[in-house]
Amino acid sequence: QAQLVESGGGLVQPGYSLTLSCTDPGRAFTRWSMGCFRQAPGKEREFVGAILAIRDVAVYGNSVKGRFNISRRDEKNTVTLNKTKQKHEDKGVYYCVADPTVPWNWAQNPWQNIYAWGLGTQVTISS
Repeated sequence: QAQLVESGGGLVQPGYSLTLSCTDPGRAFTRWSMGCFRQAPGKEREFVGAILAIRDVAVYGNSVKGRFNISRRDEKNTVTLNKTKQKHEDKGVYYCVADPTVPWNWAQNPWQNIYAWGLGTQVTISS
């Protein structure tokens, strides 16, 4: 069964780190690019980052460059998003995604074009 499962959301203070994981238990997306979008209350869904299937090459949204890092372990069917130096604007629901295209244009293209989505995990930034 093709599904994406997020974990690791929760409450974190500004400036601290949080790691989110996305698992592909059915190994349906091992040859696809995988990544993450987020959506804060009242805002548009936003591209966070993504990584290729074959090469360890990642691309990030402008608002998280230099602070977030995405990695992939195919033997565990898992993609990990390490979020450092978090800001209040990093709050929201984080969605794991997978798509057969390369992610160079995911930030500019409509998010509805992405093929597969997880249910999301909530991240709250608060002192």
